[in-house]
Amino acid sequence: MNFALEKTDLKVENIDYCIGTGYGRVNVPMAQQSLTEISCHARGANFMYGPEVRTVMDIGGQDCKAIKTDDRGKVLNFMMNDKCAAGTGRGMEVFADLIRVPVWEIGPRSFQIQKEPPMISSTCVVFAKSEVVGLLEAGMPENDIMAAYCSAMAHRIMELLNRLGIKEKFAITGGIAKNEGVVKRLEKELGIKTADRVWYKKEYIDRGYPFDTQLAGGIGAALFGQALLKMGKAKSARKA
Repeated sequence: MNFALEKTDLKVENIDYCIGTGYGRVNVPMAQQSLTEISCHARGANFMYGPEVRTVMDIGGQDCKAIKTDDRGKVLNFMMNDKCAAGTGRGMEVFADLIRVPVWEIGPRSFQIQKEPPMISSTCVVFAKSEVVGLLEAGMPENDIMAAYCSAMAHRIMELLNRLGIKEKFAITGGIAKNEGVVKRLEKELGIKTADRVWYKKEYIDRGYPFDTQLAGGIGAALFGQALLKMGKAKSARKA
C-alpha cells in the first residue's frame, strides 16, 4: 500500500474503503472486504468499455476467465481454463524468456512474416517449450515462431469463449489484451471485433494511460467499494 501511494498525494488515512481482489485477496490486511477477480474484472470492463459489454475475456497471468455480464457489469456466468499456464500471460512470459525477446515486441513482430505458419500444437507450457526449442534448432525464423505461438494462444482462448457462448460487445482485460498478435488472431477466428483498446506501447506506460487493461480488476474493486459506501452497507475505513 505504501508503494502504491508513494507517487501520489494520498495517505492511507485518506482512503475511505479498501477491497482485496485477485489470488492474494485474503492476504490484504488493510482490506475491509475481499471480492473475486471475476466480479471485479466484469465491473471494471463495464466501466472501461461501456455498459454495452456482454462478454469479458480476462486473460491474466495465471488463468483465463470468460465472463458473461449484464449492463451493470454483474456476472451472469463464467468459465475458466484448465490449470495449465498455456494460454495465459505466464505462458507468454515463459515463451518470451525462451526466445529472448521482450514480451511487448512479440505482438507486432508476429505479423512481420511472409505467411501465417501452423500454430504451436502443444497445449502444455512444458511441451510447448520443447516444441519451440525444436523449431529454433530447425532454423525457423523467430517471427514465424512468435506467430505460431500467438495463433495457438488465440485458438485456446476461442475454444473457452465458444464453450461459454460469446455475445457482443466483447472486451478483453488482463495483460494479453495488450498483445495484438493474440488479439487480432482471436478476432479473426471469432469473426468479432473487440471493444476499443490501446496496444501495449512504452509511451502509454510512461504517460500513465488511464485504461491499462491490467488495471481492470483494481478499477472494478474500487467501484464496488464506492458503491458499498454510498449504499451505507460499509463503514469508511477512517470511521472503522
